[in-house]
Amino acid sequence: MDYVKNVPNATKLSFKIIFTSLKIAISIEVMKLLKILTSLIFALSISVSLKAKEIKMGKADWDTGYFQAEVYKKALEKMGYKVTGPTVMKPQVFYVAAAAGDMDLWVNGWFGNHDSYVKEAMGKVKPVGYVAKSGGLQGYLIDKKTADKFNIKSVMDIKNHAKEFDANGDGKADMVACHPGWGCEKIISRHFEELGLGEFINPIKADYSAAMADIISRYKNGKSVLFYTWTPNWTVGTLKLGEDIVWIEAPFSETKVVSVPNATKAKLNLGFGVNDIRPAANVDFLKANPKIEKFLKKASIPLSDIAAQNLKMNKGEKSEKAIKKHAEQWIKENQNTFDSWIK
Repeated sequence: MDYVKNVPNATKLSFKIIFTSLKIAISIEVMKLLKILTSLIFALSISVSLKAKEIKMGKADWDTGYFQAEVYKKALEKMGYKVTGPTVMKPQVFYVAAAAGDMDLWVNGWFGNHDSYVKEAMGKVKPVGYVAKSGGLQGYLIDKKTADKFNIKSVMDIKNHAKEFDANGDGKADMVACHPGWGCEKIISRHFEELGLGEFINPIKADYSAAMADIISRYKNGKSVLFYTWTPNWTVGTLKLGEDIVWIEAPFSETKVVSVPNATKAKLNLGFGVNDIRPAANVDFLKANPKIEKFLKKASIPLSDIAAQNLKMNKGEKSEKAIKKHAEQWIKENQNTFDSWIK
């Protein structure tokens, strides 16, 4: 700075103050710009991460729900999301994992069977949309031949004919019940407590598919059968409702008398409320992904289509590859509907 050598000291000081002030002002402006740029980059990174989010999807451990899970997974992938899974798990495990953020969603919720699980999640998980509204009918069935022979209308009538259903010789009727952890086992337990069913019925809680295979074998050999099931389900495709098997009453105080086809009476209390099959998801995940919530609210699959696919599984088409093929076929046959979900 030779041009200021001969100026007075006061002037030199003024120059120094001016230059220092300029440096400070420039530094402040640069810092402001850097802060703005950083915010923009961060916001952009969040937007990109949401669009490319990896969805952690679960599916129930009953195979009659695998098809629906696969159809929904393909829709999410079509929307541009990477989907991990769906991972097989029991309902009680899924809802805990979803509440903790370890799982994002599944489409195998049964409400009200699963109402208590959502309540236990303390507002962190909620049902959204409907796979099949009023799609989950459930209850107890026996073979029609035995029902007609002994005039059995209700589960309470089993008491006088328990030996007909006794497979192990303990004097009690053997009944295939609900698999532990599914939610329906809680309702069955309340039936046993309120109606005293344990006095004359032995609930079989082993692997459901294996236990039902044994029931079908017994039926084909002319034996009486008693079991719990739900619809849609391959069991009521293999054993024809109204022909091979019929619904019986369970006079439970918490449920109402309703009209039920293929039952021992035109109107009866099944002991179970009609359930809605619904997706359920982590609440924060839905807030961060409004497009996914919108999709879940729009999508649904006709109950008849689910039942038809379940019957294919019972006929042997139950490998992962086969179920993916079923989903692809359904999408192709319902392309306009499928596309409308993800617009």
